[in-house]
Amino acid sequence: MYFDIDYWWRVVRHVWGLRGWDGRTRMLLRLLVLVPLLSLFHGICFLLDYLVFWRLWSQKVEQPVFIVGHGRSGTTLMHRLMSADGDRFSYFLYWEMFFPSLLQKKMIRGLGRIDANLFGGFMHRRLKAWDDRTFGPYRHMHNMSLWIAEEDCFAMGAAFVSQQWSLEIPMMDVVDFFHLDQMPEKRKRWMGHYRQLVKRQLLLNGGDKIHLAKNPLMSGWVDSIIEEFPDARIVVMMRDPGECIPSCLKLVALSWKGRGWEQADYEQSLDILTEISIDTFHNPKRVLAAHPETPQIVVDYRELTGAPRETLHAVYRALGMSVTEEFDRWLIAQAEREKKHHSKFEYSLGEFRLSGEEIHRRLADFYQVYGWPTVTVIDEVKEKRS
Repeated sequence: MYFDIDYWWRVVRHVWGLRGWDGRTRMLLRLLVLVPLLSLFHGICFLLDYLVFWRLWSQKVEQPVFIVGHGRSGTTLMHRLMSADGDRFSYFLYWEMFFPSLLQKKMIRGLGRIDANLFGGFMHRRLKAWDDRTFGPYRHMHNMSLWIAEEDCFAMGAAFVSQQWSLEIPMMDVVDFFHLDQMPEKRKRWMGHYRQLVKRQLLLNGGDKIHLAKNPLMSGWVDSIIEEFPDARIVVMMRDPGECIPSCLKLVALSWKGRGWEQADYEQSLDILTEISIDTFHNPKRVLAAHPETPQIVVDYRELTGAPRETLHAVYRALGMSVTEEFDRWLIAQAEREKKHHSKFEYSLGEFRLSGEEIHRRLADFYQVYGWPTVTVIDEVKEKRS
């Protein structure tokens, strides 16, 4: 199993230098003891997969679908709607991302069946209560649960390829998990490991489905995705950057603040995240323009929330798929619910060193194409669920 020793060592050195941070010792123990031990365990299980599950040798990854776009642009909504077409798609549930090995996942599913049959679901109820306590307070910002489909990059956490490290410690100047298309020394290794993860997930779900992925981070991986999966199909979510950029910045800033970091500690990382936000719009457009043979579609967030059924039909047509009658009936029933659903997550552009004028200037081509209102002053606004 792949492990990014380079990034691990960068983070170790960075944490070692944080001598004034109260969490330094605890984090060093985690990095120097827990991470290597867990990685060794995962690596052994990864190797055993090929000994226990012979079908893994021949498992293919064909025509995977990737949903990319800026955070809070509707990637989660699109992924949730498409994942409801469960007879067609395979995807990662959040709990499955903590266990990269197929053997691990099979054993946990087996324990789940034992719990249901012998103990009446006692452990499942305890886990559900923990899940509600842990994620419930934040579901107005992002609907999260152990049993909900999540961002694919979390599955690469055991390989030390996860933006989670930058969310725990503001160090986006130390490790870059976004610009994979510009990192030739890493892209083959990261994507090769990612393919191994997807193969295992497909086999877990029967082996004959299409992998469905969503991750805003992968907006910087589009060229790498096409190189690794030449038959990949891409959905790009598009939303007014005057809404989704400050929303994403605040979400990440709240994460850092909640872990005790002061604004001075994360100001530089927030500036880097701002640049990444701009690149999130430009990179997919640039790469897909160079690959017209790749089935692709750009979806306006307003169309998805205003007419979800019609939008899903358009997405399927663009990707060369057809909507089944059963899935269409589900879309009809779901349409009104999605139109009425709103989040209470609030943000203010004035909280960041990024003006509406700068957003409009740097993304002027997108404003012209999509007709978003020119951003001059944004105070407090309420954002719909992504």
